[in-house]
Amino acid sequence: MIRDSRRTIHNWWRSSSLVALIIATSIGCQPTKEKSTQSQNVYAKYAKGFSVEQVGESKLLKVNYPYQNATSGYSYLLVPKGKTAPAHDAATQVVYVPIERIVCTSTTHIPLLDYIDQTQSLIGFPTTDYISSEKMRKRIDAGLVKNLGIDKGMDLESLVTLKPEMVMGYTMGSDLGQLKKIQELNIPVVINAEYLERHPLGRAEWIKFMALFFGKERQADSVFNSIEKQYLQTAQLASEAMEKPTVLCGVLYGDGWFLPGGENYASRILRDAGCNYLWAADSSHGFLQVSFETVYTKAKNADLWIGVAAFKSLQELRAAEERYALFAPFKRGNVYTYDARHGAKGGSEFLELGYLRPDLVLKDLVKIAHPATLPNHTLFFYKKLE
Repeated sequence: MIRDSRRTIHNWWRSSSLVALIIATSIGCQPTKEKSTQSQNVYAKYAKGFSVEQVGESKLLKVNYPYQNATSGYSYLLVPKGKTAPAHDAATQVVYVPIERIVCTSTTHIPLLDYIDQTQSLIGFPTTDYISSEKMRKRIDAGLVKNLGIDKGMDLESLVTLKPEMVMGYTMGSDLGQLKKIQELNIPVVINAEYLERHPLGRAEWIKFMALFFGKERQADSVFNSIEKQYLQTAQLASEAMEKPTVLCGVLYGDGWFLPGGENYASRILRDAGCNYLWAADSSHGFLQVSFETVYTKAKNADLWIGVAAFKSLQELRAAEERYALFAPFKRGNVYTYDARHGAKGGSEFLELGYLRPDLVLKDLVKIAHPATLPNHTLFFYKKLE
């Protein structure tokens, strides 16, 4: 595993040193289609990556698409503590619930705990400086969350001494790497594949996935329903806009400009925000690599430029590549970054909270594209470069 590679790849139009990995794992990839179960339709409304079946007093939780191009998934049998696990195959992991001690491996897992009031359950995390949550940082500062090093070099001795009831991880492929070693220590490892969801509300719905391990399903439903309501109401307002501003995304990395494909998560939320994303007609689900000349020809007169990696000012953007100044949104000062908020140690709040709160992301984009539609909204994740 590579620290936060998942979030870097799939969190929109971010360009970074992992851009080669973006190409290797994202472009044109689709989860293998599987028939949805009835329980999936009941428990998850938008998420396609997991399903739940009742098995007596236990629940069979399936992660249908654990990584890009997966041909099979993983199964977890959630058994109430004090009860006997029902018959199951050898590949199904048993987790006794509700759990009280968990180790997570991605900052996107942190809000899932915070929003179901299980902040106190996190006991270990790789590279805790990445965590931005104020509630979780209080626990870290109090020494209640062990820093386990980096993902691929996680300190397994320290992990074992923590005695977690479960480790929640993610994977980019069938090789589980360090997670496999953790399984061999008889610590249940559960794969969270939220990053593969194409619908913004599908990613948010993974709070229901986390809640299953704590018996907090009802609370997770309440949280998600509120997020869904806000998202749909905002999308409805945006759909009534008379004009749709044209949008350019991404930046150059080396000789290639990286931007989201037309079926990408980013393209979907821009559409819901009432924007005309200039590559919306593209059929790919991952990221595109195109030449500067291609981008300039198509997007030189774009109304907005949204998503410029971690650049903090127009001057910094121009210093990186003089030709950026040729684009109309640069000239007009209509360039926006999502990197406005950081935690106490510099972690990105967007990369941590953005999956769970697409309603806030959408409101920001609508505020940028149609300011009069949300006159009382103040940008949360986004800011204009000056």
